[in-house]
Amino acid sequence: MDLQILLLLGQDGLTNGAIYALLALALVLVFAVTRVIFIPQGEFVAYGALTLAALQAGKVPATIWLAVALGAVVFVIDAAIALRARAWRRLPGLAALTLGVPLAVAALIHGLDAATLALPLQILLALAVVAPLGPLIYRLAFQPLASAPVLVLLIVSVATHMTLMGLGLVFFGAEGFRTPAFSDGSLELGPATLQYQSLWIVGVSLVLIVALYLFFGRTLTGKALRATAMNRTGARLMGISTTLAGKLSFFVAALMGAFSGVLVSPVTTLYYDSGFLIGLKGFVGAIIGGLISYPVAALGAVLVGLLESFSSFYASSFKEVIVFTLIIPVLLWRSLTTRHVEEEE
Repeated sequence: MDLQILLLLGQDGLTNGAIYALLALALVLVFAVTRVIFIPQGEFVAYGALTLAALQAGKVPATIWLAVALGAVVFVIDAAIALRARAWRRLPGLAALTLGVPLAVAALIHGLDAATLALPLQILLALAVVAPLGPLIYRLAFQPLASAPVLVLLIVSVATHMTLMGLGLVFFGAEGFRTPAFSDGSLELGPATLQYQSLWIVGVSLVLIVALYLFFGRTLTGKALRATAMNRTGARLMGISTTLAGKLSFFVAALMGAFSGVLVSPVTTLYYDSGFLIGLKGFVGAIIGGLISYPVAALGAVLVGLLESFSSFYASSFKEVIVFTLIIPVLLWRSLTTRHVEEEE
């Protein structure tokens, strides 16, 4: 292996690792706040990329109708609860959040020729379609089971993943799609050739990670999420709504997943089921962080990206096996060094 190949593999590994880091951070956030091992995180990657591809092709993405349908179901359920509690004043707010937002986005898509919009506007429109799916899915699938054991939540998470993947096949078909690059060309730095799209991926990922750090450290909402992650009971006693925290964590996870799909779609062809494998590699990074440490999870995800890149050069047939085998020594080490604590009743 010469220096040029080494740099090329390193660039590829860092690019993939940046995407896996975003997914790993989202998985850690969701688990810390809700105790849900969010298997469908990868589906938001595929939905984000394929929704953007549909908009660029001048089509109305079917994901917007999924958002409208889920919003309608959530509104009916929450409205019935509000009516039983005689909380009439909650109905306008519920209608605006659960029905108004998806319908407004749908009307915007129908009123605009999305294919002629600038790329940043297309990306914002795709995110506006996919990101609201997160809190809607939390409300329907996980909020009623918020106090259930982790194993039950995991089973529901797998069922949600299978449902979303099946819907993805119905919405987008079995054909793969790739979106245009943010910037064409490359940058020559000595023996290294850096693709502009790779620089976009790494740069935007770093910006998002810094934004998350500032959000959790400097904003009241972020501190409320951290408090919920550290002690749900204590957070409730301090007046923090754990239900709202769960919805917000799922919104952030869906937003990061969809943005990851938008970033990676110009460099690889994505299918309706491509997000599952990408999400699993982010999950390996989250496991390295013990599903609690954000910095270790991000570094672990970058390690996964580098390991995948170099494995594809030395043993391409076994690269997936090598990547997922990394989880075994990590789990063994954590099993030997972590004191077992019974789950709270």
